[in-house]
Amino acid sequence: MCLLFLALVSLATAANNSNTSGVLQYVNPLIGTDNGGNVFAGATLPYGMAKAVADVSGQNTGGFSPDGTNITGFSHMHDSGTGGNPSMGQFPLFPQYCPDNAIDNCNFPKYNRAVNPVLDSVVATPGYFSLSLENGIQAEMTVTEHTSLYNFNFPPNSTSNGTALDPVMLLDLTDIYDTRQNATILVDPTTGRIQGNGTFLPSFGSGSYILHYCADFAGAQIVDNGVWVNDRAGSEPKQLFVTRGFNNFYLESGGWVQFQRPANGTVTARVGVSWISADKACSNAENEIPSPLTAFNASRKQGADVWEKQLSPISLNTGSVNTSMAENFWSAVYRTMISPQDYTGENPLWSSSEPYFDSFYCIWDQFRVQLPFLMIIDPSQVSRMLRSLLDTYQHEGWLPDCRMSLSKGWTQGGSNADVVLVDAFVKNITGINWNLAREAIINDAENEPLTWNDEGRGGLQSWKRLNYIPYLDYDYLGFGTNSRSISRTLEYAYNDFCLATLAAGLGSSDEHTTYLARAGNWRNLFKADQTSSINGTDTGFVGFLQPKFLNQTWGYQDPIACSPLAGFCSLTTNPSETFESSVWEYQFFVPHDMAGNIKLLGGPDKFISRLDYYFDSGLADISNEPSFLTVYAYHYAGRPALSSKRAHSFVPAYFNASTTGLPGNDDSGAMAAFTIFTMMGLFPNPGQNVYLINAPFFEAISVTSPATNRTATIRNTNFDPTYQNVYIQNATLNGKPYTKNWVGHEFFTQGMTLELTLGANESSWGTSDADLPPSLSTNTAAVMSDDGFEMKFL
Repeated sequence: MCLLFLALVSLATAANNSNTSGVLQYVNPLIGTDNGGNVFAGATLPYGMAKAVADVSGQNTGGFSPDGTNITGFSHMHDSGTGGNPSMGQFPLFPQYCPDNAIDNCNFPKYNRAVNPVLDSVVATPGYFSLSLENGIQAEMTVTEHTSLYNFNFPPNSTSNGTALDPVMLLDLTDIYDTRQNATILVDPTTGRIQGNGTFLPSFGSGSYILHYCADFAGAQIVDNGVWVNDRAGSEPKQLFVTRGFNNFYLESGGWVQFQRPANGTVTARVGVSWISADKACSNAENEIPSPLTAFNASRKQGADVWEKQLSPISLNTGSVNTSMAENFWSAVYRTMISPQDYTGENPLWSSSEPYFDSFYCIWDQFRVQLPFLMIIDPSQVSRMLRSLLDTYQHEGWLPDCRMSLSKGWTQGGSNADVVLVDAFVKNITGINWNLAREAIINDAENEPLTWNDEGRGGLQSWKRLNYIPYLDYDYLGFGTNSRSISRTLEYAYNDFCLATLAAGLGSSDEHTTYLARAGNWRNLFKADQTSSINGTDTGFVGFLQPKFLNQTWGYQDPIACSPLAGFCSLTTNPSETFESSVWEYQFFVPHDMAGNIKLLGGPDKFISRLDYYFDSGLADISNEPSFLTVYAYHYAGRPALSSKRAHSFVPAYFNASTTGLPGNDDSGAMAAFTIFTMMGLFPNPGQNVYLINAPFFEAISVTSPATNRTATIRNTNFDPTYQNVYIQNATLNGKPYTKNWVGHEFFTQGMTLELTLGANESSWGTSDADLPPSLSTNTAAVMSDDGFEMKFL
């Protein structure tokens, strides 16, 4: 059955792609919509607020999945690829016929009205989504920035006595996860306009939020309208206020409009949304789509044109590889720009002239690869995102680590907006107040919030006094989940390294010295005699990170705990001393001092042996972000060829062009960006001016920097589309021999050309000490010289 579903979805997408041109023919929004990828499959603009799709009753975190479950409605706001609970999906519409044209014969509650989709009817392209329901009703949708536009086509149908049935459109005052706390609705008896608001809970955070809506209908004459509650409806009253209900009894309610079926069977719905007010939702809709009855095709084309432009900085010479590889690549590029979402002009929390972005869901996922990718192909929007983060700091007191639906999301580890800002600093992203960024990051490093569950860092007294985060810390300054002492220590150390980098760049030598010293705190949780066993068999490796108490005695966490061999560890259900991954994984997370880590673990040969064991034994969890940079850790041990080998073991086996083509949540485009960088052949170490060189998956890739309009190219000689030649034999940079196994961001902004000669066997390229990327233990950082990339002493 699952294979049938996949085949049907692929068939529908292929048929639809025949109507698109350019790179959009290779974009498949359905990749990763099944098997927990949670990708948003519907219509959206880049970073758009309106996101329209059909919501299913099964895997509905992103709204739609081809998992064969029922369609419960068509809603207008979503997140993409997230974990946690299903997100948004407020105020869904639902079209139906009601037996004998009696309103009380309609199916109102969500799971009573649900209808199976016709899976081979699904069509998804950038800015457009459509499908048919088994009852014959067809739906298609497109969007503008704050407005969703739907066409619902009702086939002819009749009552038991032969009278034509009248189409009915419901609007439900709920969201995907039924978190509504209260809501209002007002139905205009003449026009059928439905407007109001609702208070809901965020899917992975604290507090609540209010969203407003405004739905208009066109193309059919109105017969009647009103409101409904649970299983019954009436023409009066025309307005309603509802609460959540009582205990486990969730009150279901909303509005309805009954139409005389038009000759073409199509009822058009336009739904504006706003975080400000219902009037603003109506004005958004009216301004963006003033003539909904005739606007659909033009809006769809405009969306496609915007997406074509967004993808235009990149060009590929695929070199005869399977088309699915190009589809995998371009679809990944598309997914990196679904979120964060641009809510500028829609922020009710404070008044500001600065941009406001939301759905940083979460920065713990995004800082590693997704935002670094956008720094290459969309630096102006990244600048606006970072200004938004700093504006949030100015008005709420802290840089967010996670944010959705205007709400503070749960902090997963460190204060990783710090890394994003410093990554932008070393890559010369413009338009940022760097002194304000320094102030915000120092606030994270020095001041503890009352609730560090959703902002800042916790345990800072111990961090400064003991130089690690203790297991079962005594922390009376602030409160949060008292766990993750190992992973927080590692992340705080990297956060402080990034702060040291910024301080040095802004000329503050004292701050640079202070935070560079704290960047070495990760060493304080290394227990040199700790062993690790799997099913009673010693792995043969000695020396692992371990939790440590306040009195500086050791605690214990099995090094394989929280790995795929032992079970997942969640922040909310079974927190441990490492977040969502094992000690085995976190022992490789020292991005700023890989040379020091390699020495601590016994030198390059033993480090490589440990890496190989980690990947080959099943301990590696490629479905989660901490493993991403680990794939390329071989570069730091002088064996870049082994990074290439590992990369090819994951793409396309775990990252491919099917609906089940992701190993885990896409996490707002993080999995997508891992795919892109792996296939491009350059992988970032975020917070540093370093991209690790790997053999690209295509014959050539070019990227034109929007910041400088210069084009960088990575070109392969001896490229093999069957991927037997995946090892770099030698390289030239701008025509000159180049032996370093990394480059800096200037590669993109200055439009350099990197030519790689490939072969079937490992070579000596990139293996000498002088070729390795910079590390704190070697007292070096990346800089650019006239002849290429060099290191300078810190």
